[in-house]
Formats: sequence, C-alpha cells, structure tokens
Amino acid sequence: MTVLVKLQALSNETRFAIVKLARKREMSAGAIAKHFKLTRPAVSQHLGMLRAAGLLNEHRVGSKRLYIVREEGFDELAEFIENFWGPRLRKLKLAAESAERRGRKK
Repeated sequence: MTVLVKLQALSNETRFAIVKLARKREMSAGAIAKHFKLTRPAVSQHLGMLRAAGLLNEHRVGSKRLYIVREEGFDELAEFIENFWGPRLRKLKLAAESAERRGRKK
C-alpha cells in the first residue's frame, strides 16, 4: 500500500479512532461499534477500508471477526514522516543548540 492510501484511511475521524481502539488488543466488530453512534454496517465499512490500507489485521474465532492494528502497516508511514520531518528537526535542534551556546558566552 502507498503512503497516500494509508493517510487517506487515517484522515477520517472514525477510522482514526478505530485504530486507537484496536492498537492494544484484539476487538470484535461489535465491541468496536459500541464506541460509535454508527450502524454496524458503517463500522464494518470503516474496518474494511483500514484492512485494505494494510493498517488492521482481521482473523476469525468461531463466528467472530477480531481486529487488531497491523504494526508493520505503519512502517512505511513512519518512514515517510521521519524522512519529511527528520532533517528539519535536526536543523532546528542544531540552531537551538547554537543559540544556547551563544547565550552562554554573553
């Protein structure tokens, strides 16, 4: 999946909240749905989009489908953010350290 597909999946408040819920433990679609004022089919649609983006894993236990965050699904997204912000944050850190050293010399 591309970074854009992952960002689009996470850009929706409900899907973002689902990821936050399912990042620590497996949850059934019904348990997830209880956190929202949406129909179960609507929640299932959001779950499907997150799965398609590679951000959630799904497996069955009996008749239940359980969902949990697919951590490796965030690797490409984390790399994109690091590549985007990393150099800028390093420059900011160097500038702040330089300003601090100049301030001590006064």
